[in-house]
Amino acid sequence: MIFKYCVTLVAILSLNTMFAQEQPVRLGIAGLSHGHVGWILGRDNPDDIKLVGIVEPNKELAKRLLDQHGLSIDLIYDSMEEMIAATNPEAVAAFGTIYDHLSVVEACAPKGIHVMVEKPLAISLDHAKKMAELARKYNIHLLTNYETSWYPTNVKAYELLNDGAIGDLRKVIVRDGHRGMTVVGTDSEFVQWLTDPALSGGGALMDFGCYGANIMTWLLHGKKPNSVTAVTQQLQPEVNPKVDDDATIILKYDDKMALLQPSWNWTIGRKDMEFYGTTGVIYSDNHHQLRMRKAEGYDGFSEETFQLEERQPPFDDPFALFAAVVRGELKLKKFDPYSLENNLITMEILDAALKSAHSGRTIELKD
Repeated sequence: MIFKYCVTLVAILSLNTMFAQEQPVRLGIAGLSHGHVGWILGRDNPDDIKLVGIVEPNKELAKRLLDQHGLSIDLIYDSMEEMIAATNPEAVAAFGTIYDHLSVVEACAPKGIHVMVEKPLAISLDHAKKMAELARKYNIHLLTNYETSWYPTNVKAYELLNDGAIGDLRKVIVRDGHRGMTVVGTDSEFVQWLTDPALSGGGALMDFGCYGANIMTWLLHGKKPNSVTAVTQQLQPEVNPKVDDDATIILKYDDKMALLQPSWNWTIGRKDMEFYGTTGVIYSDNHHQLRMRKAEGYDGFSEETFQLEERQPPFDDPFALFAAVVRGELKLKKFDPYSLENNLITMEILDAALKSAHSGRTIELKD
């Protein structure tokens, strides 16, 4: 009898453990004014995440977005404290201003609530350091979501470079951006703070320069550039009166260089890169298409093309990845694009780029 009871008890405990592991992560949202929030509001597969509450003081914005995605207005709360107390989230995704990222971490970290923010990590290097200190003190995960983190072409380029497929890397060119927010139809709530340096940290330099800085830090396994030089322009002053809308950033390393070209003035929207090695070049043209050319003679080459499928779960979706990290099913590698280690260096690069653009000087970085 005792044996049967023990076996039954073990079976019940095992089922309870399995059931607990299968429960979706309880997720709160901090803010709705970031244009990327549609990724989570319109997400098709809710099995790994349960949306439990949203903090958004702008009730008109909240009603419009929740009606659009068929969600209840009962999810809305006025403050982080109110939402946390009422819903007990395990994790929070920040979709407000970049300035708000610090206050979200300040509210969540002491309660052991994990946080994922949209790129870039923070409005400034000072805010980034405070956020990192809180995350480490309270042992929470603090991730930064970049769309390019889950591009299969970027992962393929990373693998080819590490395999020496084009020899030693010498130069990288990263181009990110679009034609301008009014042209591409960005929501007014997003434009309002994205063009306010007090809330966004800067213009195109911050908004799209972070992609290249993040990817270079990942490619070079955390190696910082020796120096950062940047120039900015304001080509649409009637739309972006307070911020730059076009930038060029040069990152100089010991034996290589990166040229980042973030802009709100590209003729077409783009997120593409070129990697030049000693024996060939890799063109990461977009999300799925990649080309590799091997040098032959003076100006000849052979070319191999790749049409890549989406990455396997959870690497095909930022929220699936966040849930896997929170559940302990996935451990990010050091300097992974989402990682705190990477994004602290990314913020150091952006901070130096802003200083360089404002001063007209090259900024030296120290390890």
